[in-house]
Amino acid sequence: MALTTSYLVALGWLIHQATGQCIADETINAEFASFVDGYSTTTTAEDLAAAGTCCQETICGIPCPEEVDAPGKGYGITVAVFVAISALIGIATVLCVKGKSENYFVAGRSLPLWVVAATLASQSIDSNAILGNVDLSYKFHFFDGAVLPIGLGLSLILNGTFLASKINKDGALTLPDVYAKRYGKVVEVLVSICTIISFMFLLAGNLVGMGTIIHYLYGGISLQGAIWVSAVVVLAYTITGGLFSVAYTDVFQATIGWLGCITLAFYMIHNAEPSAPPQSIGFVGYSYPDAEACELYDGVECDNQDIVNAVDGTLRTCCYNEAKYGPDGVDNGAYLYADAPVIGAAMTKADGLTPFPNAIVFNWATIFVLGFGNLAALDFQARCMASKTPKVAVMGCFIAACLTFLVGIPFSYLGAITRTFYGPDTARASFETDTCSTILELPTCALWNPDSLAFLKLLTHEAPPVLGAWCLVGIVAASMSTCDGAILAMGTVFSHNIMRNLGCCVTPKTLLVIARVASIPFAVGAAAIASLHKSTGYLLVVAFDVVLASVVVPLFGCFYTKKPSPLAALLSILAGATTRVILEFTLPKDGFLIAPFNKPEFMNVGTAASSLYPSFFDQPIEDRWDPSTEQCDEVRFNDWSGADSLISPVVGLFVFVFVQFLERNGPLIAFKEGGLFVGYLKEGQGDLDKTCEKNEESDSERGQGGDYDTQQDGDAGKEEVTE
Repeated sequence: MALTTSYLVALGWLIHQATGQCIADETINAEFASFVDGYSTTTTAEDLAAAGTCCQETICGIPCPEEVDAPGKGYGITVAVFVAISALIGIATVLCVKGKSENYFVAGRSLPLWVVAATLASQSIDSNAILGNVDLSYKFHFFDGAVLPIGLGLSLILNGTFLASKINKDGALTLPDVYAKRYGKVVEVLVSICTIISFMFLLAGNLVGMGTIIHYLYGGISLQGAIWVSAVVVLAYTITGGLFSVAYTDVFQATIGWLGCITLAFYMIHNAEPSAPPQSIGFVGYSYPDAEACELYDGVECDNQDIVNAVDGTLRTCCYNEAKYGPDGVDNGAYLYADAPVIGAAMTKADGLTPFPNAIVFNWATIFVLGFGNLAALDFQARCMASKTPKVAVMGCFIAACLTFLVGIPFSYLGAITRTFYGPDTARASFETDTCSTILELPTCALWNPDSLAFLKLLTHEAPPVLGAWCLVGIVAASMSTCDGAILAMGTVFSHNIMRNLGCCVTPKTLLVIARVASIPFAVGAAAIASLHKSTGYLLVVAFDVVLASVVVPLFGCFYTKKPSPLAALLSILAGATTRVILEFTLPKDGFLIAPFNKPEFMNVGTAASSLYPSFFDQPIEDRWDPSTEQCDEVRFNDWSGADSLISPVVGLFVFVFVQFLERNGPLIAFKEGGLFVGYLKEGQGDLDKTCEKNEESDSERGQGGDYDTQQDGDAGKEEVTE
């Protein structure tokens, strides 16, 4: 037998995984035992493995997946050398800090355009935008991965257009400082907590990416162990040099890494033949869906002329040519129609990927979450603050956006190429035996298990060795560049914006020490999350979902309202965050991220339905599965993930605007001067406009928003803080 590829990853609830049997249903299992040699009702998957076979071969006639050799040692050595050099560069930058917190946090506000663009792009082009991207486009389809770099690039464009210049002029050390200036200490602490939680997930996703490569290249290290090794390496050089170490290692990593990734991507796109899995040739008994396929593969007339095409209701009268292709078959018959690198309808039509389900709601939500949620990214805005001038911050964002698109989107094309070598129509394919699908006409083996390491295997076995190693280095570089930025950002915010406001003994002399020490538990926590949830792309979306629901709306309020209201900001954060939490536990979510459209493609696979042949096989009708009599027990997908991400910031925006409107003639609550709900200035925010005027003569507008322009003469002069 053979099958058509499924859109889903393996289901954890399948009964046979717990029992060890190929088929859990006793009746169907007994039917197979009655005519399959060497198989009985008590045979387990372990028994078959000991006999040199497997469930998918015994039950479905699909050869057991071929093993792929371990990668050569040269790949591991190359990556290890690169990691060591990056760490040494980062540690060496401790000399640049000179004990000054401003040097540690914002690199002395001295970064030129080329460094700003490189380091912004390095934060955007992380392992989510590369490894997570191609992993999703391989398992599902192009846009399931491409939405990640598209959303990240969009956020840089939005940041450059609306926020970068204003944030650079604000003279802040951290993003929560911007909120503190308008809304006071309570909002500052809330924003700090939200952004730290966000970056815990961002760091976790990138530790998974880096750890996955280390685990693959050094087979003796478990994935969990590799994640912890990654955390220790990045933490070591980040806490020594601060943003200097992050910025200059980012430049080194970007120069080496991006070139490797771009070169590999365009080489594979140009040279891969085919660029996506072709229409299946099939095997003995396989019927073709249309005349075009019959003509393409010189099909012959089927013995049975009553085979109905479930897709369009036409008859399938042309079959596999055994005389031409041989009795062993060519592939698994997984592609009824040819695959394609890109299917544009996937972003415009719910059934754009028929006969497979389409996560169109979640994909559009991902673009929105990343595009707007990333505006509250601590690492993005730290680089804007560290830019030499506001214009450098703006141009850096635009250049970084272009780099994100240039590097990230081509990797989405590699998903189809990876399927060509490691997809469901290859000798390496693995399937869940105890599954059925009505739309795919498969009573068993309806679910393909994508290989989580498929792309890494592509790099080490199918790509030219030099390009494969270079790209591996690029992915590690992408992971490291985002990990170090996230670690630095969390330690900085905790020491500068939380510890100080909680009345802890934070002095100019101890600020750096606290920031460095605080980075350690956050790195440990992120590594723990990564060890439990071994995913890249999904953790990225979660990271910026947190801040989109809570703090993005008040951030725009800082600069685009005449008199930003502390009460409006507080209520907006609480309303958005509360809505997000409520919807997380009240909206239906089955974990598959696919909305319940009322179409046949949106039914999840069921357990095995019959021991008969699939409906499209050239067999007598009494030997073919009839779904109307032996039903496949399928359940409709029902996951509204994405809707909660879109609704929550809208609620926060409504609350913010409503309170601002109510306070148009004066505050509803008269907060005590100098209290927790009154804006105040931090060190360095007093007279930065003078520096801006010197560096950028054409830019005379402070951009602080309304009455806050006059606050720049405050008593918080720009003071160097030393350790």
